[in-house]
Amino acid sequence: MSSAERSAGGGQDMISTIVNKAKDLGFITCGFSSPERPLYFDKFRDWLSDGKNADMSWLERNVEIREHPASLLKGCKAVISLAYPYPSQKPGTPEGFTVSRYSQPTQEDYHVRLKGLCGELVDLIGEICPGSESRICVDSAPILERSFASSSGIGFIGKNNMLIIPGHGSYFYLAEILSTANLEFSSTEPMENQCGNCTRCIDSCPTGALEKPFYLDASKCLSYLTIEDKGRTKRDMGRKMGDCFFGCDRCQEACPFNEDDASMQIHLPATDAFLQMNDKEFGGRFGHTAFARAGLEKLKSNIQAMRAHDETAFRPKLKAS
Repeated sequence: MSSAERSAGGGQDMISTIVNKAKDLGFITCGFSSPERPLYFDKFRDWLSDGKNADMSWLERNVEIREHPASLLKGCKAVISLAYPYPSQKPGTPEGFTVSRYSQPTQEDYHVRLKGLCGELVDLIGEICPGSESRICVDSAPILERSFASSSGIGFIGKNNMLIIPGHGSYFYLAEILSTANLEFSSTEPMENQCGNCTRCIDSCPTGALEKPFYLDASKCLSYLTIEDKGRTKRDMGRKMGDCFFGCDRCQEACPFNEDDASMQIHLPATDAFLQMNDKEFGGRFGHTAFARAGLEKLKSNIQAMRAHDETAFRPKLKAS
């Protein structure tokens, strides 16, 4: 179909063409919003003022750009929010230890994979709207992605601060495409929060990082402590980590919107192999995966923290499939 044929049906046909292409590429859903001041910007700024971002100082930079996202792309008219799924099964080792689901350690880092998929959508937008410019954002720009996803109507932000898509849950990556294309989409009311009185995510947090609904102290969060924190993992964290030595999915596992999948896929070597691995071996096997962000020494530190406790106290309950 030519670009002229695509645009002949007007703005709604253009939107449908993009949405259908996104679904063909494997995205769960696709939403559109204006590049205006983000819905939850004030809450984000207050969270920073409270010092709850641990030592992730990059979150404090470019706050003005986060408030005015149109400055990321001159002439920006639309923010396209996209959600791409990852499995509900956890990747694990032969002896039953696990890592966070999003890591998908047998695949290339999701930043690279999603940018490639979004690139195909950008090509399509260029055909539909010749002369337009687009910018892909996958954790690579100062943009409040969950705010824009919520504004686009594809889901709501739960008490665990995750975007939740009813009918799917929260096991997905988010990506955005900023575009100067005149896509003529209709404004959408943000989806109403559907958590109700449920506090399962807060109750399940092993470190108390979810201090109250919609409020996270990153310095207590196991995802931060086992990935972003560059220091050695403290031994008293070992028991709280349970069987997971990279990241944490506890608040998502407790969420009733997510599939209750108590199984794992053996995609990793034994933890002994990690402890004996050198940088060259790690780089060859995991250098292009999500593990690279933490690095080998951090993974070893996480495993050693778990081993500081009686292993029978946190022996994995998941079963391999």
